[in-house]
Amino acid sequence: MLTVNDISLQFSDRKLFDEVNIKFTPGNCYGLIGANGAGKSTFLKILAGDIEPSTGHVSLGTDERLSVLRQNHFDYEEQTPLEVVMSGNEVLAKIAEEKDAIYMNPDSTDDDFMHAAELEAQFGEMGGYEAEGEAASLLQNLGIPASQHSDLMANLTAGEHVKVLLAKALFGKPDVLLLDEPTNGLDIQAINWLEEFLINFENTVIVVSHDRHFLNKVCTHMADLDFGKIKLFVGNYDFWKESSELALRLQGDQNRKAEEKIKELQDFVARFSANASKSKQATSRKKMLDKIELEEIVPSSRKYPFIGFKPEREIGNDLLSVKDLRVEIDGEVILDNINFILKPGDKVAFIGQNDIQTTTLMRALMNDIEYTGEVKWGVTTSQSYLPKDNTRDFAGGETILDWLRQFASKEEDDNTFLRGFLGRMLFSGEEVNKSVNVLSGGEKVRVMLSKLMLLKSNVLVLDDPTNHLDLESISALNDGLKAFKGSILFASHDHEFIETLANHIVVLSKNGVIDRIDETYDEFLENDEVQAKVKELWNN
Repeated sequence: MLTVNDISLQFSDRKLFDEVNIKFTPGNCYGLIGANGAGKSTFLKILAGDIEPSTGHVSLGTDERLSVLRQNHFDYEEQTPLEVVMSGNEVLAKIAEEKDAIYMNPDSTDDDFMHAAELEAQFGEMGGYEAEGEAASLLQNLGIPASQHSDLMANLTAGEHVKVLLAKALFGKPDVLLLDEPTNGLDIQAINWLEEFLINFENTVIVVSHDRHFLNKVCTHMADLDFGKIKLFVGNYDFWKESSELALRLQGDQNRKAEEKIKELQDFVARFSANASKSKQATSRKKMLDKIELEEIVPSSRKYPFIGFKPEREIGNDLLSVKDLRVEIDGEVILDNINFILKPGDKVAFIGQNDIQTTTLMRALMNDIEYTGEVKWGVTTSQSYLPKDNTRDFAGGETILDWLRQFASKEEDDNTFLRGFLGRMLFSGEEVNKSVNVLSGGEKVRVMLSKLMLLKSNVLVLDDPTNHLDLESISALNDGLKAFKGSILFASHDHEFIETLANHIVVLSKNGVIDRIDETYDEFLENDEVQAKVKELWNN
């Protein structure tokens, strides 16, 4: 068990945590949620012992081990993936190092060898003789083939580094597992495997993630970080979000009787509990939900931006035709033989072997990169583009208000209108006078989305639009795009985002495309024949 007692953290200008008391118990997975800047990653660092709190302490059970997913990708360049993974259990690694040193030392005494025998016993009791097999299995399950296990980390790609570090954190069945954005950089297959691993993990997991599908799949509880406090709620992210929103609506409904409000909350809990899937984690949630006290369902103080896109005109008969598209960057072929036709109303998810391919396609569609072949937009289309890298867009020093003004129509070019517009995007008061080149990543994306709303285009081209956004902004964007009457071309790593938006999926490669029309993302992933074709396409 991991226990947090009276934790506070005071910075010079503000108090991040204030007398936090919480117990994280075995068998549960806690999703740590909170607005950007609330201190989620900082709290994980306190739990891991990387940051000393101003007051209070964190305690583990006797002989329990805590493991952390760290983002130190380049600390192990001269080691092999197997060595890195097995170093995840520091006690086991030290025992192995100590006994091996005795055997390698020609001056070792009889007493040394007696000590080595004791170490061998400890090593065996801790599963040391199965450790290499466990490490290899973790690596293979995450998509690192056996042929790379003895290679140097320096020869692995950035994505493969992420997988090795994740395997290191999972190795040796830790009693408490801390994961900060564990799905970042993982492919779909690796994410699916990780979900199943955590669902069946019997110890304690605390995870920070912006992937709602992942939180819904693995979490038994939400740990909500708000106003310096952390409060536990039973259920996954959807249950927390929907129940808190329902509680807020009922709180504001002065005309409803108390009994009616209680009945609606009871019906909501019963409906959500009945829809639980058959997974171990969902079964655990269901038992907890059945016992939930209605007073535990409280309104959240979270603020959601308003995101809504209204095209100025409808798209005519044609949306987009791409023929024989080929892109090379620095002599390397990124995309080749790309052919597809999109029709009005399509909401298309582009999936590539890596982010370079999807970003390259987006840039080619927007004529932002050199290519050969043909990209032909319908004459009635108007496109708005949200790039993954918005550095060029914010190179100047204008205020948010003045930057946005350049995209407003004559009717909208008014301080009162623009301030109100930005207020709905959570830029209130004097925040609108902040310089755009000092904004955080999430603030920049919200400003870019404001621009897209003002442009009123009938086609949105979005490259990883949820990148940098908090869960509230992701939900608002998701809802706004579902209601959008035009067409959307997008790339994303957010499972729920793709599943709820896309009616057309295009798989990209250096050797052509796989074009799946009128198929949901889940149907695409569950189609074994299609997945075999994708694998073959990417391996050629």
